[in-house]
Amino acid sequence: MSIQITIVENDTNSFRLSLEAEMEKKIKHLDGELIKVRTGRAHTSLVENLPVAAYGQPPAPLRNYATVSAPEARLLVIQPWDATTIGDIEKGISTSDLGVTPTNDGKVIRIELPQMSSSRRDDLVKLLNTKLEECRTALRLVRQDFNTALRDAKKNKTISEDFFSRLTDLLQEVTEKFTKKAEEKAERKRIDLTTI
Repeated sequence: MSIQITIVENDTNSFRLSLEAEMEKKIKHLDGELIKVRTGRAHTSLVENLPVAAYGQPPAPLRNYATVSAPEARLLVIQPWDATTIGDIEKGISTSDLGVTPTNDGKVIRIELPQMSSSRRDDLVKLLNTKLEECRTALRLVRQDFNTALRDAKKNKTISEDFFSRLTDLLQEVTEKFTKKAEEKAERKRIDLTTI
């Protein structure tokens, strides 16, 4: 899906803001993907969005039915607001791809996260690299859309050759900045994954 871009002669600021807004969306998406890559530490985001079908309704995120906390490094505690939903929540967790077994005492559900093996860490680092490459590709596609709009504006003579050159340089500068940002986020996650 290409982005609608309006380029106005000598309006560098609008161009930069539009470009950065589009690239920031790709970084936010990467953030969401990185949260899903489990480091072995308990984090509420591991389960908050799991679909839970309760009260005969279509599945909704678990956070709509319970409070989730991580009181210890490898423990998640889920406190349902209504005790009658505990079985539905447990079923939602069991059928997810988390690979964990929830236990409940009738009041709360506990999820003990297993210690991570080195092969699992290696798999997660590979997954992390894949997510980073997907983000880089998405950033390049944004750059491509903006570059196409620039070339079209130059061809239609709505912007000058000089302004075209300035925006082309700006496009490269912003792309590099956001690519570096994505790489730094992935590197922080990689350190989390490989630090025991």
